[in-house]
Amino acid sequence: MIDLRSTTRAAKMTIVAGAIVWLIFSVARPTANAQEGSTSLSQGSSLPNAPQPPQATSQSAQTGSQPIETANISGTVIDTNGDVVVGATVTLAGTPGANTRSMQSGNNGQFAFSGLPAGVYTVTVTRPGMSRFTSSHISLNDGEVRSLPPITLSVSGGSTTVTVSGNKEELAEKQVQIAVHQRIAGIIPNFYSSYDWNAPPMEAKQKFQLSIRSMFDPVSFLTVAGIAGAEQYKGIFPAYGSGIEGYGKRYGAAFANHVSGTLLGRAVYPSLFHQDPRYFYKGRGSIRSRALYAISAAVIARGDDGRWEPNYSKVLGSFSAAAMSNLYYPASDRGASLVVFNGLADIGADAAANLIREFVLKGITKHIPKGANGQP
Repeated sequence: MIDLRSTTRAAKMTIVAGAIVWLIFSVARPTANAQEGSTSLSQGSSLPNAPQPPQATSQSAQTGSQPIETANISGTVIDTNGDVVVGATVTLAGTPGANTRSMQSGNNGQFAFSGLPAGVYTVTVTRPGMSRFTSSHISLNDGEVRSLPPITLSVSGGSTTVTVSGNKEELAEKQVQIAVHQRIAGIIPNFYSSYDWNAPPMEAKQKFQLSIRSMFDPVSFLTVAGIAGAEQYKGIFPAYGSGIEGYGKRYGAAFANHVSGTLLGRAVYPSLFHQDPRYFYKGRGSIRSRALYAISAAVIARGDDGRWEPNYSKVLGSFSAAAMSNLYYPASDRGASLVVFNGLADIGADAAANLIREFVLKGITKHIPKGANGQP
C-alpha cells in the first residue's frame, strides 16, 4: 500500500529543488551574456584598422617646425647711358657654407634672389665685353627685402660689339602707374613721392603724363577752390572785387598758378635738365638728418643718371610760374615783387610738403609697393 503522505512530501521536495535550480540558472545567465559582450568588445578594440584618437593627430601636427622668414635681394643692371643690360650674369655669394646662386638679368635688366636666410652676401655682375662689378658686403636680416642701387657696367677695352637692350619706356611707364595709385587715405593724390629709393627714372613722356594727371585730378580742383575761397575771405587781391565774380577771378588765378607751376616744374624743366621731379623718401637716419634732407630736396634733385645736383627744375619752375602770374593778377599787384614773393613762397611750400612726405604721408598713403621702404 502506497504511503500517500510520503509521496506528497517527496513531490514537494522535488518541486522546491527544481525552483532553486531554475532561480540559480536565471541569475547566472545574464552574467555570462555580459561577459561574452565584454569579451567581444575587448576583441573589437584590438582590431588593426581601428582609427587613431584625434589627440594623437593633433599632437603630431604640433611637432612640425615653425617656418623661417626669408629675405630677398633685387636690383637692376644698366650701362653708362642708363640703358638696361640684358643677359648679364649675376652671382650671389653668401656667408661661408652657403650655396652660391647665379642668374641672368632679364629683359628689363632686373634680377631677384628670393628665399634667402639671414646673413652677409656679396653680388657680382659680369657680362662679356663689359666691366666687372662686385658689391660690398650686404647684411640681410630675417624677412628683409633689399633693393640695390642700379648697378652700372661700362664697356671695357674699347669694345663696341656689346649689344645692350631693354625697354626703358616700359620701366618708366610702370613708375607712372605706381605714382597715380598712391593716394593719401585712398583719396588725396600723393603722386610725387617715391618710396623706392632705386626707382628707375621716368622719360620725358612719362613726366608730362604724370603732370597732366596731377593738374586735372578732381581733388586738385577742390584744392584750388579752397585756396580761392581763403583768398576771398581774407580780402587778398581786393581789385578782383567780391561776390561770385570776385571768387571766379581768384579761382582762375589760383588754377593758373597750379597749372603753370606743375607743368613747368614737374614736366618741362625736368625733361630739359634730365632731372627726376619726385621726392625720394629717405626713411632712415636721425630725425635731424631726415629733416635736413627733406628741406634740401626743394633745391637739390636727383638727376636721371642717379646723381644729386641743384634742383634747376623746381627753382626755375617756381619763378617762371610766378613771372607768368603777372599776366592775370590785378595790375596793382604786378611787378618784380610779385615774382619774387610767389617764387620763394612756392619753394618754401615745397620744402614744407617734403617734411610732411618724410614724416607723415607714408603711414597713411594707400597702394605703396610692397618692400618700398626708402633708402636701403
